[in-house]
Amino acid sequence: MSTEALVQAAKNRRTIYKLGKNSPVPDSKVEELVNEAILNVPSSFNTQSTRLVVLLHEEHDRLWDLAAEAFAPLVQSGAVPEEVFKNQTLPKLQGFKAAAGTILFYEDPAHIKGFQEKFAAFADKFEPWADHSNAMHQYFLWTALESVGFGANLQHYNPLLDASVAKQWNLPNEWRLVAQLVFGSPEGSAGEKAQKPIEERVKIFGKQ
Repeated sequence: MSTEALVQAAKNRRTIYKLGKNSPVPDSKVEELVNEAILNVPSSFNTQSTRLVVLLHEEHDRLWDLAAEAFAPLVQSGAVPEEVFKNQTLPKLQGFKAAAGTILFYEDPAHIKGFQEKFAAFADKFEPWADHSNAMHQYFLWTALESVGFGANLQHYNPLLDASVAKQWNLPNEWRLVAQLVFGSPEGSAGEKAQKPIEERVKIFGKQ
């Protein structure tokens, strides 16, 4: 890939909320991209602690049904007002369900623990380092899915979903859910994106 193509891919990656179930590529292509992320995205000390779970079609639909169900006790207790749930939260969840798939991004604390014990001087750094690598997996796949014709948006319904998702798909309870990448056919455009001045965000020293 040329530098120009890489920059263009970064520009094209945007948050798209209105998504549909028409996939521009076969499911096998999604699997290929996920495998490439696992194999090629770096991690500190080569820990390789990120875990990815791909939910497609009916499995994807079930995820967002579980999310709606998870809000029930919060609504009943008054923690989430019923009106807010019906008018704001539920329509959002139904919008995610309307998409084609979701990738769940996890970290495996048990795997990280071995590195914390082996490299005790950096023990408190391994979890944030793992989150850095997890974020790179998120960005890689968000950009890659966009490059093959999908739209996507990144969600964080953890830890609300953790227990029900682990039970539904028989995942290790100790895995820590970090984010959910919802993807599907883009049925709408990204919103306007305001950019703060570059000179406030970038400092360069020694330029010739």
